[in-house]
Amino acid sequence: MSIAAKSDIIFLRGLDVECIIGFIDWERRIRQKVRIDIEMPVDCARAAKSDDVVDTLDYKEVAKRAINFVENSEFKLVETMAHRMALLILEEFKISWIRISINKPGAIRGSRDVGVSIERHRSA
Repeated sequence: MSIAAKSDIIFLRGLDVECIIGFIDWERRIRQKVRIDIEMPVDCARAAKSDDVVDTLDYKEVAKRAINFVENSEFKLVETMAHRMALLILEEFKISWIRISINKPGAIRGSRDVGVSIERHRSA
């Protein structure tokens, strides 16, 4: 891995997905919007040299997988959703770490959003 690759990051910000999320009765009956931000390591130097998507992490595929996972989930806690999504993406895309933030816009009156931010590393 090059020196640049240690700090190169691909990110997705503001990915809006509707799902069943929450532990209150009414939350279990309706789909709510969550907003997802994801950061993952990538070697941008290799991709820049070849100018070929095969030499990078295809963020469109990551986004499609995250959307599918969240739309088909029914978690009570955003903590659980973030953790399980992180493990799934780590495994499927063979990356060394991932940072995920999940926000529930409007979950608390008077705040823009609330949520969690986690970082997980792939076990060796």
